[in-house]
Amino acid sequence: MKHFLRVLTQFLVFLYCKCLWRGLKFVIRKVTGRCELQRICYNNKPGARRTLKIESSLKCSKNELLQSAVSVHPDAVEKTIDDIMALKKINPDTNPQLAISLQASLFQIVGYRNLVLEVEKLRMEPYDCENPKHEEMLLKLWKALRPESPLTGRISKQWCEIGFQGSDPKTDFRGMGLLGLHNLLYFAEHDKATALQVLHDSLQPKHRTISKEEASKMSKADWEKKKFDKAIGYSFAIVGINITDLAYSLLMSGALKTHLYNVAPEMPSLVHFQQTFCYLMQEFHRFWIEEDPCDIMEFNRVRTKFHKRILKQLKNPDMALCPHFTASDLHLVNL
Repeated sequence: MKHFLRVLTQFLVFLYCKCLWRGLKFVIRKVTGRCELQRICYNNKPGARRTLKIESSLKCSKNELLQSAVSVHPDAVEKTIDDIMALKKINPDTNPQLAISLQASLFQIVGYRNLVLEVEKLRMEPYDCENPKHEEMLLKLWKALRPESPLTGRISKQWCEIGFQGSDPKTDFRGMGLLGLHNLLYFAEHDKATALQVLHDSLQPKHRTISKEEASKMSKADWEKKKFDKAIGYSFAIVGINITDLAYSLLMSGALKTHLYNVAPEMPSLVHFQQTFCYLMQEFHRFWIEEDPCDIMEFNRVRTKFHKRILKQLKNPDMALCPHFTASDLHLVNL
C-alpha cells in the first residue's frame, strides 16, 4: 500500500509539473501580459532571491535556447539576452530594465559555473616541490605567519608551528591540492591581523568565558575540572585545509549560490570564494571556542555541527556571509 501511494504521489507531481504547471503559466501570462522571466525580475529584488528563480526557470524550460543560456560563455551573455528577448517577443524599448536584470543574473549564473571549474582545477593540481611558483607560495605563507622567525630550512620541524603535521608541508596538501595553499596564503596576506590572532589562539587556547548562570548549574567537580583542565587548540594549517574542503563542498553542492549571488553584483570570482574561506575560518574558530571540546578527537563532531549551521544559514535566500576584513579587496554587501 505504501509503495502504491508513493508511486501515485510521484505520478501526480509529474503530471503537475508537465501539464498543469505549464498550463497555469500560460494562463498567468495571458492574464498579466508578462512571461515567467518578467514576473521573476519584477517581483523579486536583485541577488539570490531573483537569480535562483531565473536559473531554475531557464533550466526547466522546454526551449533549447533557454536551457543552454545557463552555460554560455561570459562574452556571449549580451547576445543571449537579446535572443531571449526576441524569443519572448519582449520590446526592449518598453522594457529596458528587464534586459539589465536578466543580464546581471545570467552573469552570476555563468560566473558561478566558471568558478566551480576554476576551483576544481586548483584542487586537482597537486603541490609540486619542484615547481618554483609552488615553493614561493609556501615560503610566503611562512613569512606572513612567522615574520620574525626565519625558516632554518625547507624541510624543518618549524612548519609545525603554523599547524602542519610534519617537517614537509607538501604531504598535507594531498586532499585539496593547491586550493588549500591558495586559501591559506590569501587569509594570511589579506586579513593578516585576524589570521595571526587565530594562529595564536590555536597554539595557546583558552576556555570560553562561563556565565554566572552556567556556573550555577555546574557541579563542584565539573567546575574544578573546567578550571584546571587545559583548553584544546588545533593545528592551524591542517584546519585551514579542512575548512577549504568544507568551502569546496558548499560550492560544488550549489549551497554557496545563495551567498555568492548576494555578494557578487555580476560574476562570482575566485576572490569571492577566498573571502568566503576567510569568513569560514574566523567563524569556525569562534565556534570551536564556543564548543570548548575536551580533546582534539572531537574535531569531526565540531566540524559537522559547524557545517550544518552554515547550511542552515544558506537556506535563507537573503543570506550573505559577509566577512569583516581589515584589508578586503572587495566590499561585500547584502544586496
